[in-house]
This record gives sequence, C-alpha cells and structure tokens, in this order.
Amino acid sequence: MTDPLVPPGETPPAEGSTAEAHEERPDGGLWEHPRFWLWLIAAGAVLVAAFFIARLISL
Repeated sequence: MTDPLVPPGETPPAEGSTAEAHEERPDGGLWEHPRFWLWLIAAGAVLVAAFFIARLISL
C-alpha cells in the first residue's frame, strides 16, 4: 500500500514533527542528581564499616 498523495505546499504528517512545541520540565532539584545520592550511600557505607573496624580493634 502506498502513502496517500499530499497536495503541493503542505507538509505530510511525520513522526517527531516539531509542529507543537513541548514545554520543558523544571529542574527536579536534588532528586535528579545521582552523584549526590551515590556520595551519600558511599559515606554511609564508610561510616558503618568504620564502626565495625573500631569494634574489632577494641576487642
């Protein structure tokens, strides 16, 4: 089956058309910055490990 003919001067509908502009989402703030969360998890893991190392040394 062929595509229907489009009259001259008209743009055929296409996927990804920019005819309607989209609004950009506002910045999600802290929630969209994975480096902060990675640092927070790593710091927590270091603190927990330090606690157990200190307990092991104090035996």
